[in-house]
Formats: sequence, C-alpha cells, structure tokens
Amino acid sequence: MANYLMYPKQPGKKKRKKHSPSVIKQEPGTCYLCVRLNQDYVQHKALHKHHVYEGTANRRISEENGFWVNLCWRHHTYGSESVHEKNENMRLIQRDVQREYEKNHTRQQFMNLTGRNYLEDKE
Repeated sequence: MANYLMYPKQPGKKKRKKHSPSVIKQEPGTCYLCVRLNQDYVQHKALHKHHVYEGTANRRISEENGFWVNLCWRHHTYGSESVHEKNENMRLIQRDVQREYEKNHTRQQFMNLTGRNYLEDKE
C-alpha cells in the first residue's frame, strides 16, 4: 500500500460464487453431445462449460442450480452441430436438464427458476 494516501483503500476479499455440480452426470473428459448423439466417449483435452439456459439472469440460475454440461469445442461454439448454431441440439440439452431436475423437484419449481417448460412440446 502506498503511504502517500490519507485514507488508503483496504484490500477487499474476492467474493466466491457457489458453483453447483451439474444435474447431468457425465464421464470426466467427455462431451455431453458426443455421448448423447453418437455414443462417442472420446476423451477431450479441453471442454467448455455450457450454461444451458441463456441470458444474463439465467446464467446465474444455471450456475447455482447445476444447469450446465461440458461440451467439446465442436458442439459448443464452432461448426454446424454447435448448440449456438443448431437449435435442436440446444433444445435436446434443455429438455434433458429439465427431466433430471424434475426427478427431485416439481415442474412448478423448475418453471419458477427458468420461466418456461421445455418439455411441453415433446411430452
């Protein structure tokens, strides 16, 4: 700290956010969509953490409630199969996460968090 300040600023503690484990169980090092779509259990050196429900507020909700999966670069942001390019893959993950969440919670609890039922068009 500099001694030339009349009222030096005290260093603050960095706030740590709570990161819940994913509601989707995955083998370590595997991409959720590689396994789900192709039964491909290849081990990836780098995986991207994909927050399943989009938007600033939903990102926090996804983090706190475990609404995330690990994806390889091809299924996350690059290529025609990525969740940001192919809406069907995004919806597949969203429905799977909702199903897993509803094993221990009610549909109303899920809808209170996300504001939407992703299973209504399929089930």
